[in-house]
Amino acid sequence: MFVKLKSLVLLHKPYAMLSLKLLRSLPLNSNSLHSFLCSFSSLSTPINQSSNEETTFLFNLLNSNSKLHKSESIYVSKLVLGITSPEKPLSVINFFKQIGFSQTQIHSIIHQRTQVLFSKVDKTLKPKVELFQQLGFQGSQLGHFLSKNPNILIASLNKTLVPSVEVIKKFVRNEKDLNRVLYKCGWILPQYRLFVANIAFLESCGIVGNQVLIILKCYSRILIEPQSRIRNYISQAEDLGFPQNSRMLVHALHTLYCLSHKTFEKKLDFIQHFGFSKDQSLRMFKHVPALLRSSEKKLKVGIEFFLHTVMLPKSTLVSQPAILMYSMEDRVFPRFRVYQLLKSQNLCQKLPSFVTVLSFSEDMFLDRFISRCKEKAEALVIAYKGHCLEICAIERKEGY
Repeated sequence: MFVKLKSLVLLHKPYAMLSLKLLRSLPLNSNSLHSFLCSFSSLSTPINQSSNEETTFLFNLLNSNSKLHKSESIYVSKLVLGITSPEKPLSVINFFKQIGFSQTQIHSIIHQRTQVLFSKVDKTLKPKVELFQQLGFQGSQLGHFLSKNPNILIASLNKTLVPSVEVIKKFVRNEKDLNRVLYKCGWILPQYRLFVANIAFLESCGIVGNQVLIILKCYSRILIEPQSRIRNYISQAEDLGFPQNSRMLVHALHTLYCLSHKTFEKKLDFIQHFGFSKDQSLRMFKHVPALLRSSEKKLKVGIEFFLHTVMLPKSTLVSQPAILMYSMEDRVFPRFRVYQLLKSQNLCQKLPSFVTVLSFSEDMFLDRFISRCKEKAEALVIAYKGHCLEICAIERKEGY
């Protein structure tokens, strides 16, 4: 394939642009493509003197303004034979610089979507940039957003980008939330027809409103999958006990989408190694579908700690597997040290279960189990954080 594409590039502009389209189907960071690009650094002299001058001009422009590697600059230059003026490429680069894009961001955009370099600034690029500026993206943040989603710059403004934004607006509460959502799923915007059709299908399955927002924030890539694949995920979820219109369906879909069937079964088997039955492990998944997205290391540490240190019965983990999702280092271990101290020294008359203690917010936990025990506050803080740095903050809060 590479030999054929190399020959195409050496012919003339229409075939060169064809080769560009073919290359877009290859991963830009793959070793094979990198080798292909590097091969242009040793190509023979161009077809004629005129094309040689054009290639030289563009090579110098790209190399000096966008910091492309030499092989990349030669490659791009050969794809645009016939461009004789530096005005358009230079105006694009200067435009990006003027609105606050870094050299790295400009390089990323040009490297991923070379055709952007030959866009009309006022007619094509500026209106698209202004759309996202109006949505709250500015300066370096805008540069990061577009360098991560360069397809936005080659998509139709009125037929694709504006309608895509309008669809997403329906699921967010305010402009600030819209900005955050777009930042996470901006790359789906150029796929307007596909993701809108998939949202409509998911809504027909009972995944609506805030549940669609969860998808946009957490796993938006599913929205540009073939609909047949999404139907299959929904069918699998139903077989596992998540009926359509269930509020947990969106969470089960997330896990099934992220894990292969082999990995899914492997995680269930892993849980069973600790003495749980397959039915119990599936019940844990039904209560908290995200559980199987946890690493085996996290599951192992959590299950062993709750079973052998806290001495919880297996039935508690089956009915309340959410406790396995807490951070062991930041929440479970520190609170257990405090809990042990409170219990051993009888510092709390009505001490709830440790599972209940884990569910308290940080402020509630500090207020109820540390701040109120003034005579043991220092010891409790040391147990909780391992040092005394939090004592001053607690004393200021309590005024003693």
